Amino acid sequence: MAQPEHAAALVRLARQDLDALVALSALPPIADAILGFHAQQAVEKGLKAWLASLGQDYPLTHNLSRLLTLLDRGGADVERFRSLDALTPYAVQARYEEGDPDAEDALDRPAVVAEVTALLERVASLLGDQET
Repeated sequence: MAQPEHAAALVRLARQDLDALVALSALPPIADAILGFHAQQAVEKGLKAWLASLGQDYPLTHNLSRLLTLLDRGGADVERFRSLDALTPYAVQARYEEGDPDAEDALDRPAVVAEVTALLERVASLLGDQET
């Protein structure tokens, strides 16, 4: 798959995780670990789509800081999204260990939804008129 088409496909997949995040965030009994997982997945796919849109390959990693660093080194302005790297522990740790990765700090659900949405909107805007 060519890079632009691959990037658009990743954005569509990221939006599915965002949809789950939005729907589940309104339900108080849903654990932060579940919400964090969907947020992390949406961000991971969004960052990989951004890299693909720039014609860059990306590693098979869940580490959001690493992906942000690759974008930064490639000349992308990612500073606004740097705080999203805090979601990295939700990729694996929250799925295989009981409890939330950072149980002392509950996820600020509206803020996480807003930040993930902003990232995906940024990446979609980079893709221009492609269907995302």
